[in-house]
Amino acid sequence: MRTFDVVVIGAGPAGEVAAGRLAEHGLDVAIVEDRLVGGECSFWACMPSKALLRPYEALAEAKRIPGAAEAVTGALDVAAVLARRDEIIHDLDDSAQLPWLEDRKVTLIRGHGRLSGERRVRVGDEEVEARKAVFLAPGSLPLMPPIEGLDAIDDAWTNRDATTTKEIPESMVVMGGGVVGVEMSQAFQTLGCQVTLIEGARRLLPNEEEFACIQLTEALEALGVNIRTGRKATKVEQEADGMVTVHMDDGTTATGEKLLVALGRDPSTKDLGLEVVGLEPGKTIDVDEQHRVPGHDWLYALGDVNGIALFTHMGKYQARLAADHVLGQDHSLTHGANGKLSPRVVFTEPQVAAVGHTSETATEAGIDFEVVETSTSGNAGGSFYGRNAEGTTRWLVDKQRGVVIGCTITGAEVADFLHAATIAIVGEVPVARLAHAVPSFPTRSEIWLKLAG
Repeated sequence: MRTFDVVVIGAGPAGEVAAGRLAEHGLDVAIVEDRLVGGECSFWACMPSKALLRPYEALAEAKRIPGAAEAVTGALDVAAVLARRDEIIHDLDDSAQLPWLEDRKVTLIRGHGRLSGERRVRVGDEEVEARKAVFLAPGSLPLMPPIEGLDAIDDAWTNRDATTTKEIPESMVVMGGGVVGVEMSQAFQTLGCQVTLIEGARRLLPNEEEFACIQLTEALEALGVNIRTGRKATKVEQEADGMVTVHMDDGTTATGEKLLVALGRDPSTKDLGLEVVGLEPGKTIDVDEQHRVPGHDWLYALGDVNGIALFTHMGKYQARLAADHVLGQDHSLTHGANGKLSPRVVFTEPQVAAVGHTSETATEAGIDFEVVETSTSGNAGGSFYGRNAEGTTRWLVDKQRGVVIGCTITGAEVADFLHAATIAIVGEVPVARLAHAVPSFPTRSEIWLKLAG
């Protein structure tokens, strides 16, 4: 039996960060992966989806700029977009990821890993042992809900099929108006597909500020996306010619060449050996503040499997905290940008970037807050992002403490704006103090002057 200081199951972002951080501090680490090193984000989610979205967004911005707009004489080159996507995901070859592990002397074990006992992991016919800890970071898979007829569809798409497709279908029905649903609706509509988007809630992105959802809905409709909100799929049928029809609870239907199911994620815990340590397979794994499983001081669960915040960056954050705990360094984890309040970006046009509370969650938490709002491009810096660029910035300020507790920003290319708000929230910087953080002129960061005023 091979023995290591730490064994990590899952070589996605969370697993890689944990393994690398521990190895950099001198520990002997093995990482187990049965798919591609780099995980879902690198090959089937964050990276390829942005590759499909970015060309249209760059073109849209150019068309808003006099002088540049006149130079735009053609449409998107679909073949070139897909080729660039393939380049970004390395044609689903993870060999480019391996040197990072090798440089840190992390041992890669290929195969499906599952717990086989205390501090033990079985991979195929081999069993390995961890002297210090085992980290569980296998990620999640697309959720396929029990909708009548769905399991009979031969080629229903998940995010994996959509982000790696070699051809753009003529039409598609998307079930789910969350992040995956809206991003893929925009991507495929702009690449020549007629998209129908179905969402059971009364609006898209139901967990974000309503103004952001309204702006995004209007933008998608302007592109030609057929949006059906407040309706739930009740039955799915596939015709002899392959066309798929979705029946909804209001009696209407939607038909497309392809069906994309974007209705959430399922933690990859069904075949992880959790029963060996008294945990229930198929469920999320409860953890403490250091992301350690209660009752098992050697076992940690990171990323999607603990259900705290299903974002790549938060899984990597959890990996740093858990690795530091193994190394004897604890962190204070109480802050307003974790869990459901984590920083998050929807990479549509306009982008939706948010951190901390929304008006709804702050109200539910019983916080007495003030809303401060301004146009994202309503300043001198906005002049250079083109005419009529949609966008709103909203801060929520805790009246009692005088600190920002939430921020939502919509607009063109605003994703990088969000980190300033995250720092303000995590650092609990008083708004009176933020008044002395002077933004450069002429930049759109002058939106912060509105808050300080």
